[in-house]
Amino acid sequence: MLSWEKLPSDLRCEAVRPYYDILKRRVLSRFFKRCFDIFASLLLIILLSPVMLVLAVWIKLDSPGPVFYKSKRVTTYGRDFSIFKFRTMVTDADKKGALITVSGDSRITRVGAKIRHARLDELPQLFNVLAGQMSFVGTRPEVRRYVEAYTDEMKATLLLPAGITSTASINFRDEDEKMAALTEKGLTVDEAYIAHILPDKMKYNLDYIKEFGCLRDIIICIKTVL
Repeated sequence: MLSWEKLPSDLRCEAVRPYYDILKRRVLSRFFKRCFDIFASLLLIILLSPVMLVLAVWIKLDSPGPVFYKSKRVTTYGRDFSIFKFRTMVTDADKKGALITVSGDSRITRVGAKIRHARLDELPQLFNVLAGQMSFVGTRPEVRRYVEAYTDEMKATLLLPAGITSTASINFRDEDEKMAALTEKGLTVDEAYIAHILPDKMKYNLDYIKEFGCLRDIIICIKTVL
């Protein structure tokens, strides 16, 4: 973990400092978290490789375009990285609408809807975890546009790698429906997400840092599977 003086300037603020101090003290928890990420991601990549192969063929047969979707997201200390998912939308979907989806989004393919429902589109992120760009548990990575909307306190979530799952992800598993309800009231997708969804999700993400520990990560992983 970087020293306070070496953090990006936008993270060196009073709202972030309490969260930094918590994580700085939990050296063993951070070490074991990374060890778990390496071991578990490598094991799952090996075990799930047949599943990923089947999904890749299914996607390719269903609609024209690449098997994988790659997008720039933000992780530790505000760094950009390329996140990988199985493609569940039409090609160039991000150029044909908002950066996030709502329930009934016409850009989602037939197979994509089924894959998204089971969260199987997230499987390629195991490679992001193995590379250290993500962790199994942590704040879901956002596009730069939404990170720029963070309050000073929200920036504390950038002290850790972005995650595949989190308490926020579990509690907002119906996010598409929530977004659809808000947009029906006349809000744009960006307005609905930044003003209503993001602040509520961040409360869970900030609480996660306050209670940071390996046992909590394991509990969140179990809850995610359930």
